[in-house]
Amino acid sequence: MATAGEVVICKREPSNQYDSNAIRVDNVLGRQIGHIPRAVAAKLAPYMDNEELVIDAILIGEKGFFECPIRMYFYGPSNALARANLEERLKRDKLVKATQLKQTRKENEQRRKIMGLKGGRSTAGFPADEKEEVSLEQLAQTSQAVNFRAGGDITQTMVMGEDQLSKMPQAGQPEQVCAKLLPYQLQGLAWLTAKENPAFPEPGSQESVQLWRRDVRGRYVNMATNFTVEQPPALLSGGILADDMGLGKTLQVISLIMTGGKGSTLIVAPVGVMSNWEQQIKRHVHEKHLPNVLIYHGASRQTAAKSLKNFGVVITSYGTLSSEASIGGPLIKLNWRRVVLDEGHTIRNAKTKAAEAACMLNAQSRWVLTGTPIVNNIKDLHSLLKFLRISGGIEQPDVFNAVIARPLGFGEASAEALLQFLMQDLCLRRRKDMKFVDLKLPAKTEYIHRITFWPDEKKKYEALLSEAQGALQEYQAKSKSGQKGRFQGVLERLLRLRQTCNHWTLCKERITDLMQLLEEQDIVPLNDENRALLQQVLQLVIESQEECPVCMESLTDPVITHCKHFFCRTCISKVIEIQHKCPMCRAELAEDKLVEPAPEHSAEEDQGLDSETKSSKTEALLKILQATLKNDGSKVIIFSQWTSFLTVIQRQLDEEGYIYTRIDGSMNTSQRDAAVRALDNNPVTRIMLASLSVCSVGLNLVSADTVVLADSWWAPAIEDQAVDRAHRLGQTRPTTVWRLVMEGTVEERVLDIQAEKRELVTKAFQEKQGKQKKTKETRMADILKLLA
Repeated sequence: MATAGEVVICKREPSNQYDSNAIRVDNVLGRQIGHIPRAVAAKLAPYMDNEELVIDAILIGEKGFFECPIRMYFYGPSNALARANLEERLKRDKLVKATQLKQTRKENEQRRKIMGLKGGRSTAGFPADEKEEVSLEQLAQTSQAVNFRAGGDITQTMVMGEDQLSKMPQAGQPEQVCAKLLPYQLQGLAWLTAKENPAFPEPGSQESVQLWRRDVRGRYVNMATNFTVEQPPALLSGGILADDMGLGKTLQVISLIMTGGKGSTLIVAPVGVMSNWEQQIKRHVHEKHLPNVLIYHGASRQTAAKSLKNFGVVITSYGTLSSEASIGGPLIKLNWRRVVLDEGHTIRNAKTKAAEAACMLNAQSRWVLTGTPIVNNIKDLHSLLKFLRISGGIEQPDVFNAVIARPLGFGEASAEALLQFLMQDLCLRRRKDMKFVDLKLPAKTEYIHRITFWPDEKKKYEALLSEAQGALQEYQAKSKSGQKGRFQGVLERLLRLRQTCNHWTLCKERITDLMQLLEEQDIVPLNDENRALLQQVLQLVIESQEECPVCMESLTDPVITHCKHFFCRTCISKVIEIQHKCPMCRAELAEDKLVEPAPEHSAEEDQGLDSETKSSKTEALLKILQATLKNDGSKVIIFSQWTSFLTVIQRQLDEEGYIYTRIDGSMNTSQRDAAVRALDNNPVTRIMLASLSVCSVGLNLVSADTVVLADSWWAPAIEDQAVDRAHRLGQTRPTTVWRLVMEGTVEERVLDIQAEKRELVTKAFQEKQGKQKKTKETRMADILKLLA
């Protein structure tokens, strides 16, 4: 059928034997409906081939004998100059009228005005010469109390409201599970069970399921694409459990596994979380009902491969899944009762190997567990929907962009309503602060604690700042004159500025000279010294949250080439398979010319640091520790992005006689477990030093009631996750969060940028444009703010 109002896809068909300009029109299932008339296609084809236009289309009338009316929407660049040039050509080719262009230009300008936020904050800090001890009350008075996450939950705006959620039906307590489920968890179990068995509404009903409605004639109509069929389409079994961290998603899924019928469940999780699943199953399920559990990872895989179906629960990692997918291994061949993706936002970029492998799995039901179904923008959701196997068209990226992502970017209410229908149907999210959840979590208070530089530190900072501003001006001047400026040089100086805010010793070893050495050679011979240099450059790129030039998404599993370009490992591997050349500079490239990031340093490797000397930040930190540890039983976690700064703090804790534990990326799983046990069980261990990169998934640190964030960077979500390690189910004491910020430095401006990022994720729906230029412009704007 072809129906008025139906979304269709326009595809170039250069190999068409009758017309090389052919533009084919397909329905959302990819079936051909027809072609754009030859005369129009001849004009449009060059625009499509040069990627100057993106075209969306809908049918606007019934199909006649040979033809069907269609309306096309053209999307071009937002750059004013490029737009004006394109408009002239479209008018010349009589593809659009001047009045249409005038109208859309006006709309476009209004949209651009909506963007833009300013952050103003008061300042308060300790004078540097204050030596006497201070109390927590005094510290709180000289700090600014804030609520970083006020109103910043985009998912919550889309799903059921608190009132609806509180009235959801409850399942009975499963007899196989010994842990007593809380009322909201029993509601969760009832919802999970219902979503594994979806059903269509009655003909003519106003109800919808997975965006399918039934008209009075009983036909199935998709609300997103208006695609209509006589036969019932496939419904997906499963959904997204997006409860806040610490609300017991694991326990709810274990209850579903125990009550949801026979068959094996596959759980895919980050490596650090795999053993947690095994422990939780053993802890929460009655012994006589315990399923056979297998951790399918590492060397033992070979022996277990043949007997996979004998296990009730198989736990594996995203890496193992990806490698099995490439060889068609047993995980891919088996028909699973259900598949559960833990930390499911891992597959938010549909082009990664992990996402492709997850979509290849065969399962009766599919589940995504994540506290953040939308991390950067609404397109993250598309990859999850594709994995869940939604039908009706939006599983295709072109259609998803046309009916949801792009209209949302323009603030169209219809797209927001669609997304709301979809999320209310497929996504369950409860937050810790909802009254009916009633975790009885103690209060959390957050402070920005501003610190004043000592005079000699301020001199060092200002010297670095002017150098960074100089590097930025040089980069901009070169870019304007068409030469290739070096963005890395700006980032490197910015990194040094941030490190100086913590302690000048961190940037004693300037890498500028090394960068110059790299500068002189287009291709670097991969000896040990150069490999270390490239790793430093890659670290800069990772910390600056640069994007991969191939997939235009945040780097996953990043690598740097011997020609000094960085990519996601999977993206560049695919390029190497096809052409053996770097996409940026055409240098010859092979797998052995890729350098991975350096592993995190342990304390022993940071021997060269002048860590005995205090800095204004370490002194402020020690004051907070002193005041906090006067409270009986209080414990503190200190987070930093730099293990070298953790080492500096460590030496100063030794000097003061504190007993502490440490967790960072240089430690294996058993060392990390030992560190957490020391914090949990040893009353004299009252401090944990933790690297931010390690603490974003899978740790429970409720034995600490105070969190200190020693430094901040672009991504507020990672810091939120770190704080949630302590403020979650099981926490019995009021929790205090301190953000240490050097007054009048880039650190204060980072807070403003974070506030904007939270605001954007909440408005969410600003679509991230697919071209690198847009990302670079945003990044540049951020850096201009920092170095202004």
